[in-house]
Amino acid sequence: MIEVLAALFARVSFAEFMAVFLAIAYLVLAIRQNICCWLAAFLSSILYIGLFYSAQLYMESILQVFYAVMAIYGWYQWRHGVDKDIGIQINIWSIRQHVMAISTIGTLSLFFGWSMSYTDSASPFLDAFTTVAAIMATYMVACKVLENWLYWFIIDSVSIYLYLSRDLHLTALLFFVYLFLIVIGLRTWWREYRAI
Repeated sequence: MIEVLAALFARVSFAEFMAVFLAIAYLVLAIRQNICCWLAAFLSSILYIGLFYSAQLYMESILQVFYAVMAIYGWYQWRHGVDKDIGIQINIWSIRQHVMAISTIGTLSLFFGWSMSYTDSASPFLDAFTTVAAIMATYMVACKVLENWLYWFIIDSVSIYLYLSRDLHLTALLFFVYLFLIVIGLRTWWREYRAI
């Protein structure tokens, strides 16, 4: 077991290690609704742009550009939101909003997956799905939509397979840890939402 872990970490670059560390910091801070989560998200995204591009996960690399921009937007939303004094509060979406979100994710995933199938993309449809769904879920986090945690659970489960297939073992481990943190995040946000 120790030899397996040593071999795994021997193949991990410093950039991937830092990206993972900052990604965990982002999620832990987001669970606590600490605005510093957006700084950690921004820095992690900058590192992951190059990591995913070199792993031929082009949609994931583009997603990181979006994450960097959303980190700025998320910071602003959480800081100012609807009410400049208290920022934005946790809220839930209607069934209609979820149907629209899921339909959009499905349609765009098929379109971008088909488009990327004409490149040397390693997994065009999975890459497209995780990217499109993560864009939607990130928007939900920035707007403090409670159900974002459910979307992330599905996205991260698929991402584990995707990253393992491209030898991004530490990143796959990160997303496995995310599954547990997502459950904690959902419970924490749910308690706060009920208290509003």
